[in-house]
Amino acid sequence: MTTPAKHGRIADPADLTARAARVRLMIFDVDGILTDGGLLYGADGEQLKRFNALDGHGIKQLQQSGVATAIISARQSAIVSRRASDLGIAHVQQGVHDKHAAFVKLLEQLQLAPDACGFIGDDVIDLPILSQVGFAVSVPNGHADVRSRVHYVTQAGGGHGAAREICDLIMQAQNTYAATLASYLRTTPSGIA
Repeated sequence: MTTPAKHGRIADPADLTARAARVRLMIFDVDGILTDGGLLYGADGEQLKRFNALDGHGIKQLQQSGVATAIISARQSAIVSRRASDLGIAHVQQGVHDKHAAFVKLLEQLQLAPDACGFIGDDVIDLPILSQVGFAVSVPNGHADVRSRVHYVTQAGGGHGAAREICDLIMQAQNTYAATLASYLRTTPSGIA
């Protein structure tokens, strides 16, 4: 790995761009990445999670740009299954305590090499994947032992735009960001200011 990442930066921006440009599969942890890591329980014991809409749209754009997406999470939650379905994330592995085994299975299924993958995680359970992928990412509120071993630490916190930041970064490195943005930019009909 390169020199440990600092908050929102990497020691070698060219290395970061090269790593992001090789990503064909971006894998997301859930708690602390797609959420802020807080666990909310309702009166009847049901678990609630708060997701970020910007993150979700970034994941959809990333998929549209040709990068596959996946979730590998230690917790099992119907809410995560629902969110993944809403976003079109086809590869979802939950209740996984051996994340490395889940990662290897996913690589075999998709016939990808580890260096063609990115992973964003925040705790030490994520290190077996983070140490293998070509593009390892964490968040500012991630565990210090994780942040010191990744290629990039996002500026945004988990559940507050970190996933969107990574999706945008990958698309920019792969020169697909402008094309995904273009579909939202419309020219103004003549006569309308």
